[in-house]
Amino acid sequence: MEENSVAVELHIPQLERNRMLDGSCKVKLFTGRANPELAEEIASYLGTSLSPITIKNFNDGEIYVRVQESVRGDDVFLIQPTCKPVNEHLMELLIMIDAFKRASARTINLVIPYYGYARQDRKTAGREAISAKLVADLISTAGPDRIIAMDLHTGQLQGFFNIKVDHLYATPVIIDYVQRKNLQDVVVVSPDAGGVERARVFAKKLDAPIAIIDKRRTGHNVAEVYNLIGDVRNRDAIVVDDMIDTAGTICSGAKMLKEQGARRIFACAAHPVFSGPAIERLAESPIDEVIVTNSIPLRPEAHNVTKITQLSVARLLGEAIGRIHDDLSVSEMFE
Repeated sequence: MEENSVAVELHIPQLERNRMLDGSCKVKLFTGRANPELAEEIASYLGTSLSPITIKNFNDGEIYVRVQESVRGDDVFLIQPTCKPVNEHLMELLIMIDAFKRASARTINLVIPYYGYARQDRKTAGREAISAKLVADLISTAGPDRIIAMDLHTGQLQGFFNIKVDHLYATPVIIDYVQRKNLQDVVVVSPDAGGVERARVFAKKLDAPIAIIDKRRTGHNVAEVYNLIGDVRNRDAIVVDDMIDTAGTICSGAKMLKEQGARRIFACAAHPVFSGPAIERLAESPIDEVIVTNSIPLRPEAHNVTKITQLSVARLLGEAIGRIHDDLSVSEMFE
């Protein structure tokens, strides 16, 4: 693990994995080039190893894929977040799906810890594209059997796909870490009205009240903070979101929380997109700790910011893979 990474013990029942390695239908794990480190951790949790696959670019940028061993009759799980460079990793995912179809895999299951284009899920102005639906159609048409996603931007995105979707949450991993910090007088803060349900679930687990930041967007990646609904004075504030992109919203919100008397501020998000000036903004912000997962690899410069902590979701994703293969409930992991 990297310096910023922290291992978290999940309190979910672990299943026997004998069927992962033998039997008439084997599980085979593959990874694209988006996040091979996470894929290695998942394979280690399941007591197996990644299967070989060749992925390379031709001189003109086209992607070549060849599966290096037989997958005929096997359950294939392909681990590939569609993170930066989004278009490259998305196209790579589609071509890998096609390779497994033509190799006669029994089932093709996509593990997409981070789903790119998710924010463009509706029209907010005339003549806009709904890219989240378009990408869902592209993936569905490519022909996988199932998608395992984590912390989608909105839960409704599951309905964009015409195949089975298991929607996982990084909440158990983050809450386990937060609880071990023994914070006092906690308040969970939603950075906008749309994230209230996420904050409510988080607050229920911590038995804490919630507060809401009234945020208005004036453009893409641009937000203005207006008001705070709730009391954060002399409390440890935990701001919960699904992702941190340019960090403008969360840093502006943290500044307001500090002005309103918050004692300490912790920012929690599943996906560390960290584009543009995000890392510099976070380093200079009043946030005491930024807690994210390894759904996306951290940018190299993020490892130099001591306030950024990255938690592993390998056990969470690995457990889901095992349960799906064994035809057991995935939702039990979150009950």
